[in-house]
Amino acid sequence: MDLSWSHHALTRRRTLAAATGLAAGALLPTGPAFAAAAQYTNPVIWQDFADIDVMRVGDTYYASASTMHYSPGAPVLRSYDLVNWEIAGHAVPALDFGAKYDLNGARGYVRGIWASSLAYRPSNRTFYWLGQIDFARTYLYTATAVEGPWSRLTTISTPYYDAGLLVDTDDTLYVAYGNTTISVAQLSPDGRTQVRTQEVFRTPSSVGTLEGARFYKMHGQYYIFLTRPANGQYILKSSSGPFGPYTMRQVLLDLRGPIPGGGVPHQGGLVRTQSGAWYYMAFVDAYPGGRMPALAPVTWTADGWPVVQLVDGAWGTTYPLPAVPAPPRQVAPMTGVDTFDGTSLKPRWEWNHNPDNTRWSVGDGLTLRTATVTHDLYWARNTLTHRIQGPTSTATVQLDHSAMRDGDRAGLALLRDSSAWIGLKRDGGATRVVTVTGLTMDGNWNTTGTGTEVASAPVSGGRVWLRANADIRPGAPRPGTFSYSTDGITFTRLGPAFSMGNDWRFFMGYRFALFNHATQALGGAVRVTRFEVSTP
Repeated sequence: MDLSWSHHALTRRRTLAAATGLAAGALLPTGPAFAAAAQYTNPVIWQDFADIDVMRVGDTYYASASTMHYSPGAPVLRSYDLVNWEIAGHAVPALDFGAKYDLNGARGYVRGIWASSLAYRPSNRTFYWLGQIDFARTYLYTATAVEGPWSRLTTISTPYYDAGLLVDTDDTLYVAYGNTTISVAQLSPDGRTQVRTQEVFRTPSSVGTLEGARFYKMHGQYYIFLTRPANGQYILKSSSGPFGPYTMRQVLLDLRGPIPGGGVPHQGGLVRTQSGAWYYMAFVDAYPGGRMPALAPVTWTADGWPVVQLVDGAWGTTYPLPAVPAPPRQVAPMTGVDTFDGTSLKPRWEWNHNPDNTRWSVGDGLTLRTATVTHDLYWARNTLTHRIQGPTSTATVQLDHSAMRDGDRAGLALLRDSSAWIGLKRDGGATRVVTVTGLTMDGNWNTTGTGTEVASAPVSGGRVWLRANADIRPGAPRPGTFSYSTDGITFTRLGPAFSMGNDWRFFMGYRFALFNHATQALGGAVRVTRFEVSTP
């Protein structure tokens, strides 16, 4: 994933239009018998998890994803069947890469955790996460369980852009990385330092840009799986070792995807089931919601090249379920109710930048004490986000606002580079529920609008329910609507629909966000006693 704006202006804009065309691939059978088989539906996760790296350890599948400026970063997903997934933890506990990730004098929007890599090393039974930050250096974290704790193993001065980490069969660690010019690095046996690095492939001008490396050893040969953003996938193969030479083959180009209005499935990675079947987990650009994981079976040609299995010339909306052992348990749902019990946040939550950990707590609900004095939500610390479930979903929050102070602003937002919220304004000893739109950023992620109040109503007592409904079907800007209740039963619409934009350039999709910030002085607080994401 290349975050240079000129690059994406040339490569992504032209491909996020309606995806048409046909990629070379084997066709799966269609008809009544095929339809009768147990099937799964794409996207397998209708939430924003991009730049996927996927692998299997024993009978368990794991995947990681990009999170940019959200903290903790690099979520690790877990599945037992490649179809049903849960969020198990985060490989990067905090974005401790500079003050901008703390919203301290600068901001880290659209930086942070980009395409990174997740691997498992059987020799020491350890998981490895590797990724570069801000084109400056590479960080490597390890854990013996994906839930954590994760700790930083090392920092490497070479920034391995869009890295793919390979644990070879002889236990050597290799990294494939780069944009257009692809290189391979060898790490020391302990993974802490770089032993050598070498350019192994230069993308032909006829192809354009290749990036998003995933590194494999399969069938005794080395493969580097690469994306052409945002409409193609290619693969390099070497029979002579990890440093090549490599030959290239196109895997897909302008392939019709499984989400109406969405883009071409690309990037992601390959994974082999226990029975020897292969699958490709890609993502589909599907804004305003983000980039959604989709899964397709893969076969191999006699001479060792992968072929995505198509349905009617497209990435299938449905396929037969992978033949895997029965799961040991059901995975934890990514939606539903959270009452913020226990001693920590559940892993489906991520903060907008690093939080001030002295200003929030869980246990008896989620308490958010004001952490920033600002009129700009994009500068406010301790804004807590939750991915939106597609194609449409609703977030409902029960909020105790009795400890708010004059000048405080608290509520529920639809958060992206163009945002809106429903919430509470406390001024002059009185509290109103309001809807605010017009929170905007420019292309350099500087604030251009701090919001305009478009509707309001007085509220009394110390408790209110806030609701945001989000339509994230791709292909066009979609509506988000807001409502409130004083009894949790009858909800009143407040304000006009908010248009959720579908431009790709912020990369991350819209999220539900809980916030509480001051405009006058710190000291106020709100308590979220219940949060629920529901689908129709």
